[in-house]
Amino acid sequence: MQESELLQEGLALMGLGMGFVFVFLTVLVVSVTLMSTLIGRFQPVPTAVPSRGNGKKTTAATNQDDEVLAVISAAVHRYRSSRRP
Repeated sequence: MQESELLQEGLALMGLGMGFVFVFLTVLVVSVTLMSTLIGRFQPVPTAVPSRGNGKKTTAATNQDDEVLAVISAAVHRYRSSRRP
């Protein structure tokens, strides 16, 4: 085979491969879009249910928040004190 024939076959193979990938990705995008539309139509977004709580945090959550705040403050203080010359 001559070099021009090899180059021509290589370009044809490259075009075939790129065409196949383009068609596959196009089909994939169309199918995902259609599935999203179908799911949105048959499964609407659920409405939010109001909570029965009074909106106040429990004491355990408040204690944990206070502990996390103390740990973060101690870490920042230690970092800043180690950075000073």
